[in-house]
Amino acid sequence: MSAIILFTGGARSGKSRCAERYAAQLSEQVVYLATATAGDDEMRDRITRHRARRPLTWRTIEASLNVAAPLADLPAGTVVLLDCLSLLLSNLLLAYESDPEPAINRELDHLLAIVSQRDLTLIVVTNEVGMGIVPAYPLGRQYRDLLGLANQRVAAAATAVYLVVCGIPVELRALEAAWNRVAQ
Repeated sequence: MSAIILFTGGARSGKSRCAERYAAQLSEQVVYLATATAGDDEMRDRITRHRARRPLTWRTIEASLNVAAPLADLPAGTVVLLDCLSLLLSNLLLAYESDPEPAINRELDHLLAIVSQRDLTLIVVTNEVGMGIVPAYPLGRQYRDLLGLANQRVAAAATAVYLVVCGIPVELRALEAAWNRVAQ
């Protein structure tokens, strides 16, 4: 049975480490789907640190766009860690700057369909960017809005959603259920 687990939080909140620990509990053979590109020294260092943390039994697939394509041939039951949706969305926004929303929707449609069809467990890491200062420039506001919508869409499909604060994951589905009982 397919499953989606979402880890969200602010920058340096510990969400990737939490997602990695979660994945390691599910399987020794994780497929790590990396969306980052090494465009500068700081990002190269970050990628190096992430690689060093991964167990040697994990397979890494680097895909800055079209992340669902490499998942199409994975066997049923494979655990996939997508790190991260935020960078994927940024890559799509820059690749389709004149009209990114259809490309983002196609990417999410394809990803969610493949997970369901292939019976995969998909663990998604994403940033929560809507809790801070409103970006001063239009592209930043567009990114914030599109990522917020993408996060909502993935969360709606997810069986578990964790907000990571200070390295501590807080499971949100239980809070949502309590809210729904009170709000009725």
